[in-house]
Amino acid sequence: MSAVDYTVDGKTYEGYFLRPKGKDVAPVVVIAHAWGGLGDNEREKAQRVSEMGYAAFAVDVYGKGMRGATVEECQALMNPLVEDRAELQKRLAGGLAAAKQQVGVDPKKAAAIGFCFGGLCVLDMARANHDVLGVASFHGLFRPAENVPAPKITAKVLMEHGWHDPMATPEDVMAITKELEGAGADWQLHVHGKSMHSFTTLGADNKEMGTVYNADADRRSFESLENYLAELF
Repeated sequence: MSAVDYTVDGKTYEGYFLRPKGKDVAPVVVIAHAWGGLGDNEREKAQRVSEMGYAAFAVDVYGKGMRGATVEECQALMNPLVEDRAELQKRLAGGLAAAKQQVGVDPKKAAAIGFCFGGLCVLDMARANHDVLGVASFHGLFRPAENVPAPKITAKVLMEHGWHDPMATPEDVMAITKELEGAGADWQLHVHGKSMHSFTTLGADNKEMGTVYNADADRRSFESLENYLAELF
């Protein structure tokens, strides 16, 4: 895996790129990070994607060196972008462009996956009609994008959701299914019982906050992802 600096509007961002072994050219899966910024969790997910036979590019929407450690720091990084979706979408487009420029990537075959805040990011990539075949949100946030009030979505959409996620309630789930139906999307929703937020995040164990790793939901959701990516590509 190698660090890749790229720029959006003159600002430097630091992504990570990993090629699959034994392939000269491969589709690319963009990985959108959780609220703390690109870190070990996203690198672990990139490794899993590469083992499926795809190139992986973890994007950075905060800026090089901008990472959060405490709840307050993470909120300070994430909240401005949740409130300014046009800016978030622009940064995501820049990361996607950087991913497609990497050696060994087939630029016509791209998808995006995201975790927690990253789930909101990839759903916004679909809403904004970024050039991806499909997106997959894992324990993502479902808040609609105010700058795209009536999206028409051409990318396929997969959502892997924990039923007991306090950050995406059953009401939020019903709202996004209504949005996707109105957008004409080809969408899937897989709901995991006994699962909270961050169910694929190794080491997550904060029941009060609702962020708890679940090995079964992690395994099942990535098996679903593997089938989904095979269909897309």
